[in-house]
Amino acid sequence: MRKRRNQWLAFTAVCSMLMLTGCGNTQEQNSSADTGAVTEESTETAADNETPAKAEAIIYELPAEPEEASVYVEPIADLSEDFIRGVDLSSVIVEENSGVTYYNEAGEEQDIFQTLAQNGVNYIRVRVWNDPYDADGNGYGGGNNDTATAAQIGARAAKYGMKLCVDYHYSDFWADPNKQQCPKAWEGMAIEDKSEALYQFTSESLAEIIDAGAEVGMVQIGNEINPGMSGETDWTKRRQLMQAGSRAVRETAQAKGQEIQIAVHFTDITDKKGILGNAQKLEEKEIDYDIFAVSYYPFWHGSMENLTAVLKEISEEYGKKVLVAENSYPYTTEDGDGSANSISETDIIPAYPATVQGQTNEIRDVCAAVSEVGEAGLGVFYWEPAWIPVGAADSFESNQKIWEEYGSGWASSYAGSYDAKDAGVYYGGSSWDNQALFDFKGHPLESLKVFKYLQCGTIVERELESILESEVNVNLDAELVMPETVTLAYNDRSTEEMPVEWYEEQVLNVDTSKAGTYEVWGRLLDGTETSEEPREVSCTVNVEKFNYVLNPGFEEEKTSMWEITSASSDMTDFQNKESDAYSGVMALHFYSTSDVSFTVEQTITGLEPGTYQFGLYLQGGDAGDNTEMYIYADNGTETLTEDTSVQGWCVWQNPEITGITVGEDGTLTIGASISCAAKGWGTLDDFYLYQMVED
Repeated sequence: MRKRRNQWLAFTAVCSMLMLTGCGNTQEQNSSADTGAVTEESTETAADNETPAKAEAIIYELPAEPEEASVYVEPIADLSEDFIRGVDLSSVIVEENSGVTYYNEAGEEQDIFQTLAQNGVNYIRVRVWNDPYDADGNGYGGGNNDTATAAQIGARAAKYGMKLCVDYHYSDFWADPNKQQCPKAWEGMAIEDKSEALYQFTSESLAEIIDAGAEVGMVQIGNEINPGMSGETDWTKRRQLMQAGSRAVRETAQAKGQEIQIAVHFTDITDKKGILGNAQKLEEKEIDYDIFAVSYYPFWHGSMENLTAVLKEISEEYGKKVLVAENSYPYTTEDGDGSANSISETDIIPAYPATVQGQTNEIRDVCAAVSEVGEAGLGVFYWEPAWIPVGAADSFESNQKIWEEYGSGWASSYAGSYDAKDAGVYYGGSSWDNQALFDFKGHPLESLKVFKYLQCGTIVERELESILESEVNVNLDAELVMPETVTLAYNDRSTEEMPVEWYEEQVLNVDTSKAGTYEVWGRLLDGTETSEEPREVSCTVNVEKFNYVLNPGFEEEKTSMWEITSASSDMTDFQNKESDAYSGVMALHFYSTSDVSFTVEQTITGLEPGTYQFGLYLQGGDAGDNTEMYIYADNGTETLTEDTSVQGWCVWQNPEITGITVGEDGTLTIGASISCAAKGWGTLDDFYLYQMVED
């Protein structure tokens, strides 16, 4: 027998979808629903038909005006009444089975679904794997998310008026940009048979979830399907699979009398060309779907301005609704279960410190970015806010036993039989516990309240939230000038510049004749400097060769400082692919089916008169015999060049020009010229311009 959880016998069905209102309006709460009472007549009906009894959903009021709170939430203007304020709760059942208890704000044990609904959540998302068990019935972990688990979660959500988004991975375990494995039962099938199997699985699974009492409003046909789906990478075959899934959803929705929207889900919006290319493919292949969904994690996926721009372009170009299917952010950098966190201190974005308020701000801003798209911007799902530690932080071995037994870690050792390269090596606990919306003991964080305050906002007592990091970059042998002020950030998102006095002895210890990193401390001149414990701050001083090239490795989203001239607009692109980048993940990629010919250059101003050196890194291949590649530096009176070439994939060349003279005008244009045969390819990365120091 497989170790599957008993199916939840749901006793609810949603009377109507939770309708969100603006400030001054509230949601009506059914008075008899507080107790979840079921009438005698409904009980008899359930017994006769052996189906769950139906009861009206419990609906909680939203704030009618700004309220006092311990976290600041800036209201979002013109937020849609039915904006999706969702969370992915896929791991909650195995968490509870593992002994985790969730509490309400008063510190009382309470159904987490009730707590979420009380805090404005109106939609639940749950992943579904075909068969996340090995031959002996041992669960792969990560929630052991089969259909029965999804049905249980959907029914519990419906009790509190929350709709369900069913996220089919069409795999037996995690499907993401790195892997899209075929379910065990479909291995070796021809595409026609696999498509039919996918259709049957979707139809039967979705019907089971609905019959359990879930109010399904959305179904994803695949999860982060950039590289493919169910082991298929060819778009013709992918189309057959996706169409089979769409057909199953449409037919099941009609049979069950539910209005269900179909979503397709991609990720990596920093690769704008790639994400728009996927939208174009869906159009060309005539895929039947309603919503274009993306994952957006700010530590991986660029700015929120780009998020809005990409979603808006997709909605306008292809007439589709858009959605953020996954988002999250840390409230702490601590680890709660002895299993390393995916996101650590080095990933924290300065604008969003790893605090409860920083987490609140990030969630609010993502919702605002989607809302800014307009009517097509449906909403946001926060990923796994309940995936908190099981066991104890300092008891890895005992925690491991719990993860293995109940599947509450991201993967169990049993998953190695299916996913040997990843889960089979790195199985363990929750890498997401520091991004939850509950603390390590199951108490709701104040950041959970952001969902109910998105429209009306909150009133807070102004308090210092953090002191923004200070950093100084000083060129070799240059004079060190320390900043006169530091920036204080407050919980109401205001900032203030505060004078600072740096400790002279530490400043003098910075040796600008040698490259290195120093930490210099000082004290704020805010009235505490005369006390026994003045408020101290630090500044990181980097002594290095200063690179005067702006956005030298194309890692920043803004690329307008680069001027690219080519025979066709599709000959070059800013590519997000770590294996093709010299450092980081971005590089300037080139390829064309016709002869390749382009230049890329940047004009730099404000340079000190003197002597400089310029270089870059490039790699590639298939350039042909008549290749002309060189870098150049033009100071307005002379142009210096250095020839280069491509010698194969990741065989990095480093052409360099030294002795470049910059005059009184302080202006220099640096660049590269690439000409080669059709189908020649490669990348350019990490441009640099250093001032040469005389001995």
